[in-house]
Amino acid sequence: MIKRTSNNYIFDKTDLAILDVLVKDAKKPYTEVARLVHVSQGTVHIRMNKLLEAGIVERTTLKINYAKLGYDITAFIGIYLEKSALYDQVLERLKEIPEITSIHYTTGNYSMFVKIHCRDTNHLREVLHDRMQQVSGIERTETMISLEESLDRNLSLSR
Repeated sequence: MIKRTSNNYIFDKTDLAILDVLVKDAKKPYTEVARLVHVSQGTVHIRMNKLLEAGIVERTTLKINYAKLGYDITAFIGIYLEKSALYDQVLERLKEIPEITSIHYTTGNYSMFVKIHCRDTNHLREVLHDRMQQVSGIERTETMISLEESLDRNLSLSR
């Protein structure tokens, strides 16, 4: 399987196999990735550089257990905008709120959907009432508190 991206990078099953190994453990040394994918370490290094340049790989991140750091509340907030034309303006303001870790522009009931981490319900109320709901362009919000995250994974790419 060979596919071309919008910026003309051609990727194949070797690229997908490399990515599949690294999404499971981004800290895995390229020598180990090469062994698992049956290519040289240099091939892994070159392919990863090309995937970065093509924008297929954007960054590597850590998966943080926020609860162990004292952030016991994870919530999802549906945001109703006064009008959809205000999206960019609202987005810029929401990016200033550090407790928000994910923002999506959506179809359906909400204009935007965000993920937020707070220490407790008082902290959540403060962020919602004192910061989010004060953003010009937000008509109202609807909050759903997560009781448990049962699955958080990347797509398996090499299938």
